[in-house]
Amino acid sequence: MPAGVSWGQYMKFMGCALLAMMAGSQSVHLYFKPLDDLPAYIEREQKQSVSSKNEATAS
Repeated sequence: MPAGVSWGQYMKFMGCALLAMMAGSQSVHLYFKPLDDLPAYIEREQKQSVSSKNEATAS
């Protein structure tokens, strides 16, 4: 295994790392709520994209 560690130590580390990433992701989504305004953001960006395309074709 990498760095001369056993399979058990490697799997333990990988499991702990996975759980830490999952817990961090969950806490970010519970605290900051980044997806609450997603539909409004998508609509705003689509309108901006359409208006910029219209300006480009009008020129």
